[in-house]
Amino acid sequence: MLPTFIVIIAITGIIVLWTISTQRKLVVLDENISNAMSQIGVQLSSRFDALTALLDLTKGYAKHESETLIETIKSRRSVITAKSTPNDVLHQEGVISEALGRIAMVTEQYPELLANQTYIKTMDAVQTFENMVRTSRLIYNDSVTKLNREIRMFPTTLIAGMLGFQQRDYLEEQAGKTDMPSMK
Repeated sequence: MLPTFIVIIAITGIIVLWTISTQRKLVVLDENISNAMSQIGVQLSSRFDALTALLDLTKGYAKHESETLIETIKSRRSVITAKSTPNDVLHQEGVISEALGRIAMVTEQYPELLANQTYIKTMDAVQTFENMVRTSRLIYNDSVTKLNREIRMFPTTLIAGMLGFQQRDYLEEQAGKTDMPSMK
């Protein structure tokens, strides 16, 4: 009777420890995704700041167009946080792409703007932040893959379901992103 009781206690203890370990692992994976989304938000915010500086430079050339675009960006800009969704990120990248397209139209009308050293440096900053966003997107998608894979595996799937962990969506590549205008 005593050995059976000890075996039951040992099995229960192992199950409890495994459940705690699995929950902790899922929390770490979920937090990695939240952190990656926050990093994307930081990079997009920096890219918006560089874009606004770029728009300020175009004011001297096309004042009305620049002011209209700045107001449009301010009204459509939102902050990407750890709780944001991939659709929120796509929306913000769409706002940036639209603004870059409109700036490209201004620079076509004023070729001397392309030769402006401040414009060149600011465009380099915009491109740098674009590369950082791209890297952050890769990290985010990698983190999502790890969580989704873990959640789908038996027996973790049982614990994940009970604890409310769900598969997360990937950041998909924006359809028109490959057709982005060149600003150089």
